[in-house]
Amino acid sequence: MPSIAELFPGIFRIDGKLATRNFAPGTRVYGEKLVSVKNEEYRMWDLYRSKLAGAIAKGLSHVPIAPGSLVLYLGAASGTTPSHVSDIVGEDGAVFAVEFAQRSMRDLLDVCKSRPNMMPIFGDARMPDEWGAALEGHKVDVLYEDVAQPDQDAILMRNAQKFLKKDGIAMLCIKSQSIDVTQAPEKTYGQVVERLEAGGFETLQTIRLDPYDKDHMFWMGKRKK
Repeated sequence: MPSIAELFPGIFRIDGKLATRNFAPGTRVYGEKLVSVKNEEYRMWDLYRSKLAGAIAKGLSHVPIAPGSLVLYLGAASGTTPSHVSDIVGEDGAVFAVEFAQRSMRDLLDVCKSRPNMMPIFGDARMPDEWGAALEGHKVDVLYEDVAQPDQDAILMRNAQKFLKKDGIAMLCIKSQSIDVTQAPEKTYGQVVERLEAGGFETLQTIRLDPYDKDHMFWMGKRKK
């Protein structure tokens, strides 16, 4: 029988590899391996397909997404990482999954059919006024952003002002090549962090995501104002 240990609430290591308990037993999202341990089904979490998984593998100090959390996920794409977030938050939590690309949205809708705690929202993360009513007035515990736009930090701050609880946690996948391909990634990361801190966030941790994602840094911070 595989060995299992809980690394963070709702996040496990099975034979040394990351996994989440499957909120929709019997279903896969991206071809991931399913493993049964003590009559529970788990989904193995691919570090090369999920920046959150890569950050955890590289030493994320804590994961604010936990059972019962409300999470706003900007840039949900086809639902790979959001589905693992759905596993973590469970039946008492919710994932508001925002995506703008029509092809990705079709795939996301299929994922959400078997996951009642995932709410697909077709909208542009840069324009939260156009789709924000879908949150029905909820303030979220965690704002997670994985959007390939040059103004990634501005998008995060705009959404945080509207939807993130005070002292809530934001997580941003900083894509240096989407911001400025002409300068060194480290310089871009520094500039983004400076703007986030000037915008009212306290940086909690930064992690370079190589080799899982080249020229990416994972940033986690707390909203102070």
